[in-house]
Amino acid sequence: MITLAHISDIHLSPLPQVAFTDLLGKRLTGFMNWKLKRHGELNSETLGRLIAHMQGQNADFTAVTGDLVNLALDAEVERAGDWLKALGHSDKVAVCPGNHDAYVPGALDHAQENWGPYLRGETLEGQAFPFVRRIGDVAVISCSSAVPTPPFMAVGRFEEKQAARLSRMLKLLGDADYFRVVLIHHPPNAELQHPSFGLKGHRLFRQVIASEGAELVLHGHTHRSSIHHISGKGQEVPVIGVAAASAAQGGTLDDPARYNLFRIERENGAWRCTMREFGFQRLGQDIVMRMQMRIY
Repeated sequence: MITLAHISDIHLSPLPQVAFTDLLGKRLTGFMNWKLKRHGELNSETLGRLIAHMQGQNADFTAVTGDLVNLALDAEVERAGDWLKALGHSDKVAVCPGNHDAYVPGALDHAQENWGPYLRGETLEGQAFPFVRRIGDVAVISCSSAVPTPPFMAVGRFEEKQAARLSRMLKLLGDADYFRVVLIHHPPNAELQHPSFGLKGHRLFRQVIASEGAELVLHGHTHRSSIHHISGKGQEVPVIGVAAASAAQGGTLDDPARYNLFRIERENGAWRCTMREFGFQRLGQDIVMRMQMRIY
């Protein structure tokens, strides 16, 4: 039996000291959004309490589906590297990057250098993504939809070369009878697409899953808890999003901070997977188990 924890949209705060020269291009609009709104809705106290609760579960592995930073300033990226080390050893934690981690050109390169093994695993063709981490009979496959975008845009991109590599990985891991968990920051299902913050290439992603199959797709980006399905090879594949890990209670758009915990095991030759969602309610100060459901 393997336990897998899933968190997303960390948005570490507060912002470090910001120089005027840092606020060129997209960072200016992001900084204004943070100062006017987001700094009151995403905070370190909420994040700290949620992570402490999650670490008490002693999960075998933790998947972080992106947006560790806000403006991808050098100091933010470096602080996120320290935060990852405190979260857990890189053997037990994997990250797929989000749009804020690639906020401006060059930011994701800096993150890859600084976060190192948290953004690495087994790969194909010497390319960074997707990469695979294997934990017992579970294979966690980290994709990247993170690309720099113009102001007021938060779209992701999933292109054909990465799709071809993901297809090969899913085929190999499926033939070896792994429970395949695919990570991607932007949701790939049709219900959650939008011109300014959706996933370009979402149809391509779904075609890969329909062709080769997967057991589970995990994402972030929306700052909301959600459960959808997409077509797989012979069965529907659950697509599960989680609220932002730093989202304070009382936010106008986001669900309060939450994480998901999956228990995965074989039972009579078939997969059994149970999901429990933990986090804050709209009212009350305690972190509670909000939901438990059997996925397989």
